[in-house]
Amino acid sequence: MFRMVYRKIKRILDIILSLIGLIIISPLLIIVAIAIKLESKGPIIFKQDRLGLYGEVFKIYKFRSMCVGAEKGGVYETKGDSRVTRIGKFIRKTSIDEFPQFFNIIKGDMSIIGPRPTLTYHPWPLAEYTEFQKKRFKVRPGVTGWAQINGRKDVPWDRRIEYDVEYVENLSFTFDIKIFLRTILKVIAMKDNVNVRETAGSTSMKVQETISTSTIEERRKK
Repeated sequence: MFRMVYRKIKRILDIILSLIGLIIISPLLIIVAIAIKLESKGPIIFKQDRLGLYGEVFKIYKFRSMCVGAEKGGVYETKGDSRVTRIGKFIRKTSIDEFPQFFNIIKGDMSIIGPRPTLTYHPWPLAEYTEFQKKRFKVRPGVTGWAQINGRKDVPWDRRIEYDVEYVENLSFTFDIKIFLRTILKVIAMKDNVNVRETAGSTSMKVQETISTSTIEERRKK
């Protein structure tokens, strides 16, 4: 009962905090937009299909940090990736490239806290998710989440989904606050922003169908 009430409150908080955030950082958004446009040809905002609530597809917004057509060279950035522009390296390292997602939140596509929205085809298509894995789609995807503060891009996909399901099954205000505060520390430290190993679904074992309660509690105490 409380969880259902909190979901409604969470949506209201998302909208209010996103509007406040956009107002505060609007000068920075303008500066970044100008820098991106001056450095390379192409749109300022990068749009990409992602899986959202209940597995529905939506367009995620990011500041463009790579040259146009970079996706043809691979799904993710790797260390020293030549496709990343100079301004792109900075906004990725500082996570500024994610700021346009405040608009996704206001639209209802996303939440501030939740499982990061996956690509429609990676790590695997929606039809290939197990029933256990599909639990991650029961909440709106987030700008940051439980998997991100537990390693972010240094976590294989099977483990990321495991963390996502943990979040869904333990959704609460205190859990969101914990994730939010730890995200701030991660951003300040600028940690885990680049892939250090292959995380594609083809090289990952599918996540276990169950997670023990003791394991969940142990991770939440970290």
